[in-house]
Order: sequence, then structure tokens, then C-alpha cells
Amino acid sequence: IHRLNVHYSNSLLKKKILSAEIESLKNPQDLSSSPRLDELREENAKLKYRLNILKRSLQEERTYCSKSMMNINQRLQEVFGEAIRASCPELDNPPLAVTPNQQAKFGDYQCNSAMAMAQMLKAKGIKVNPREIAEKIVQNLPDNELTQKTEIAGPGFINIHLKRSFVSKLLSNLLINGVQPPPLASKKRVVVDFSSPNIAKEMHVGHLRSTIIGESMSRLFEFLGHDVLRLNHVGDWGTQFGMLIAHLQDKFPDYLTVSPPISDLQAFYKESKKRFDEEEDFKKRAYQCVVRLQSKEPDFIKAWNLICDVSRREFQKVYDCLDIQIIERGESFYQEMMTEVVKEFEEKGLLQLDEGRKVVFVPGQPIPLTVVKSDGGYTYDTSDLAAIRQRIFDEKADVIIYVTDSGQGTHFQVVFAAAQMIGWYDPQVTRVEHAGFGVVLGEDKKKFKTRSGDTVRLMDLLEEGLKRSMDKLKEKERDKVLSQEELIKAQRSVAFGCIKYADLSHNRINDYVFSFDKMLDDRGNTAAYLLYAFTRIRSIARLANIDEATLRKAAETTEVILDHDKEWKLGKCILRFPEILQKILDDLLLHTLCDYLYELATTFTEFYDSCYCVEKDRQTGEVVKVNMWRMLLCEATAAVMAKGFDILGINPVQRM
Repeated sequence: IHRLNVHYSNSLLKKKILSAEIESLKNPQDLSSSPRLDELREENAKLKYRLNILKRSLQEERTYCSKSMMNINQRLQEVFGEAIRASCPELDNPPLAVTPNQQAKFGDYQCNSAMAMAQMLKAKGIKVNPREIAEKIVQNLPDNELTQKTEIAGPGFINIHLKRSFVSKLLSNLLINGVQPPPLASKKRVVVDFSSPNIAKEMHVGHLRSTIIGESMSRLFEFLGHDVLRLNHVGDWGTQFGMLIAHLQDKFPDYLTVSPPISDLQAFYKESKKRFDEEEDFKKRAYQCVVRLQSKEPDFIKAWNLICDVSRREFQKVYDCLDIQIIERGESFYQEMMTEVVKEFEEKGLLQLDEGRKVVFVPGQPIPLTVVKSDGGYTYDTSDLAAIRQRIFDEKADVIIYVTDSGQGTHFQVVFAAAQMIGWYDPQVTRVEHAGFGVVLGEDKKKFKTRSGDTVRLMDLLEEGLKRSMDKLKEKERDKVLSQEELIKAQRSVAFGCIKYADLSHNRINDYVFSFDKMLDDRGNTAAYLLYAFTRIRSIARLANIDEATLRKAAETTEVILDHDKEWKLGKCILRFPEILQKILDDLLLHTLCDYLYELATTFTEFYDSCYCVEKDRQTGEVVKVNMWRMLLCEATAAVMAKGFDILGINPVQRM
């Protein structure tokens, strides 16, 4: 009983003390006199300090232990996003704007959110000076591994200075692990529809743009870790095959047993078209051939396959030159599916009859889709609807990109809207996009044609490129220093690299002027300049007798010093690569990568002119000193350039 009484008395005492604590907390003027509260405050400060150290070490571990390249801009957005939300909790989705600083003297990056936030607060009836908001943002910045200091300038710009040690460690990471893509949130199934020539017709310069742009987009998605399916939606079905088969039967009656020697399919197509336009009997036979082909009669399927194979061999010559891997899946692939598409639209009450045709009107769209012609046949609209349906449901695509000329923009806009209307996909979940491009112009600023006014054959164009690149190499007397094998490699690298780069370095939305003279010029933003620059960078270590094993060892043991302004500028430029790729992923504009590679090459030249990588004896020419950290900067520049070239589909050579 005595023990119980003591326990009860102690409990009452504790209760009184706690009640007094609570009362003092209710009166702010008494707060300062609570020793227990002071203890708690001190404990809280210690915990906060330890938490910040833990956070920072976790950030550093994430940064330096990961093999992936860090997107510095994205990381800064995380840091400043946290500060912005803490500064203005009353704003929903406050604007987050972090960009590289255009002038080095003001820092490395800049956060420009304060002005836009002030406008948003003003709209809510709260008047705040943007500079005050900027100060709040800076005060709320969490401890992080990458910022050295921040400064507020002008009306509320926040200039951000990166830690040199942070940039140096990221460069070492890149040198040890190679150019690795940033971490992937989720692997997506990506379908890229490009090239798409027509059977029995020559590939022309318009197909060149689609082929080059589509391949480069595919390479970008692949490098970033996605699962890419490249599709060639060739025109391999339709009424034109009736006249081609009828002409084949007349010209090569034994085509079923002896393979017809069709060397020029373009001429063969023109002959059959002439007969179709001029001979009534031939025209009737051509229509009968179409019906029998669509009924899948074996002899007619064989004739169709023969014609397709001749075209495929011609297309493959182009694809081999340009190093294109693509799966052919032409209009014929979707024939059976078209019936299902028409049936589905019909069952959902989305078809209307219009002068014998079955059409789909999509609200808000300028034109209807014709899914069945008045003669019962299907159209491009039907095959494109069948294709998008197959890609969504069978291929399980998360992203579908169509790379065709901008003239088809409206058509695809209506096809996508119809696919959404019928419930095939939700644009918030599945990304379906038409990446349109402008036309190729001649130097006279008119559509690119031959002197006789014909469309330029793509193979002729590529062969002309080979001839001109060899002339250029001989003009530089490279034939005197390179072996025959090296010379041929350099010729192909320059010819096809220049043709690809000339296309990709222009904003794809605009028309561009095709000029061999400009693209083979080794001055300015051209592949010729970049390929020569890359070869020079690669040769620095070779000329200093430093082998790859030595460079690998140095990457692990040598700190990349960034004390000189030009070292610092180059180091930051190298590390912008992931943010450049992210921008292209968002807008599918590949010229951004070309601009970046040109900036990287010119920044490297500035560095190389100002900072000695290798010091030689002036009399003997012998290497007396190697500044290894600068050799590592050369190596990092070359590694990023090589990966950039790979995404653009350009094959650099070791010697040029």
C-alpha cells in the first residue's frame, strides 16, 4: 500500500509539472522561461543538423556511386522546387524555371521563378516584390551537394554557382563508367514509323529526311533505355499493283518459272502507267488483276512478291549506305485488320454515309476520314487507323511517333483524334505524335529536282556525296598519309555523315537547302568540321604516347582540376549532355544535339588554345610534361562527342 501511495504521489507531481508546461506553452511570453523547452529546442537543432548531414551524404552517394550521368538541370530543379514550395505554400504549382546562365560572370545556372510567382500572387490580391520572393527561395534552399553559392540580381534573378569539386567528381564518374544515360523512371515501348517509300517507285530526297530523322530518334530512345520498334510503312498494296502485274504478265510471260530481269523498276512503272492511261483493254485487265490479288490467288501473290522484292533490293542499297535497321510492315500487313476497324466504328455508331462512302466525322476536326470508298475499297485513312490500333493493342506501345513530311500533319491529326474518340488511347497515358518536317530545296530555293525537272534519285545523291567527299580528302592530301582502307572509311564517314548532319542540324519543321558545298565545308557547324575536330582530339593522347590503359588508370586516380576559366567552361559543357537529350525527348527536335556538339567542339578549341595538355621541348620536340587532368578533359570531350555522333547515326573514324 505504501508503494502504491508513493507511485500515486509521483504521478500527481508529474501531472502538475506537465500541466504547468502546457499552460506556459499557451502563453508565449512565458516560453523563454521553460528549461525543458530549451532542451527540446537544442535536441531538435542537433537532430536537424544530423538529418542534413545524412541527407547530403545520401545525395553524394546517389551522385557519385551511380554509373549514370546526372542531369544537373533536373537536380537543380529538385533543389529549387523544394525551396519554392516552402517559400510560397499558398501557390498551387508555382513556376519552376532553371536554365544555364548565358554569361559566365553571373554564375553557372539561373533560377527565374520569382518574377512569375510575384505575378501569380498579385492575381490572388497579394502584392510582393519579386526580390523578396527570391530572398525567401534562397533562405529555404535545402542542403545539397551541388551549389556553392547563390546571388540575387536585378528584379529577382537567382544566379547559381556550382561547386567545382562536384563538377570534377561527375567528370571522373563519366571517365570511369563511360557515357551512360540518366536513370530511367520506366522503360517504355516506343514505335517509330519512318522512311515509308512506295513499292515500284524510287526512293527520293523526301524519303531521305524521314529516314535520317526517324533513325536518329530511334537511336536516342534506345540510348535512354527504351524498347524501340522501327517500322517501315511501305506502300505495298493498292490499285497500282493491278497495272504492274498486268504489264509483268505481258512483258515476262514466264515470270512464274523464270525470275524476270527487271533492273529499272521506275521505268517499268512508267511503261505500265502509260499503257493504263492509253489502252482501255489493258486498264480492264489491270482492274481484274487487283481483284484477283485481293482474293489472294497464288499466281498473283507471286507476281506481287516479285515486284516488291525488286523494290526491296533497291531500298536496301540506301539503308546499307546510311546504316539503317528497320522492319518492313507495309499496308498489306494491315489488310485483314481494316475489316475489323470498319466493323468497330460501325458498331459504335461512328460511321456516316456520304455519297456512297463510309466516313468518320471527328468533332473539332477540319475534314472527315473516309474508311470505305463508294466501290467498297479501303483507303489510306483505313490503313492508318488499322496501324495505330495494332500498335496500341498488339505492340503495347507507350509512345508512337510518325516521321513524315509536314503536309500530312492534318491527316494524322484527324487519325489520332478518331483513335481517341473511339477509346483506343488516352493522350495522358500514351504519347502519339506526328514529327513533321519541311521539304528539301535546291540551291535556287525551289523544290530539289534534277536539271530535267525529275525528282532526284536517292542513290544518285549518295553516290555524288561519295565522289565529292573523296575529292575533298584528296584536296587535303589525305590520300598521301592514309592507307587505301583508311581512305575509303574516311570517305564514307564524311559523305554520309555530312548528308545526315546537314539534315539534322536544321530545325526539322523548316524547309532546308541541300548544298554539297556547304555540308562538306570544314568551317562552321558542319559534320566535316566536327569529324575533323573529333579526330584531332582523339590524336592528342596518341601523339603524346599515352595509351588507353594509362588514361583508364588516371581516370581512377587523378582529380580533374578546373581552376582555369576554360577548364571550368569545358567541364560544365561536357556535363550538359543529359539535359540536352532530355530536351530532345520532350520536343523531338534533333538540331539541339547538333548545336550542342558544335558548342562542345568550339569550347574544346578555346580550352586547348589556352591550356597546355602536353608540354614539349622546343628544340627536340620530346614530351617533357603531361598535364594528365587536362588529358582527361580531352578524353571526356571525345567520349561525349562519340555518343552524340552515335545518336545522329554518324560514324567517325580514328584517322582522317
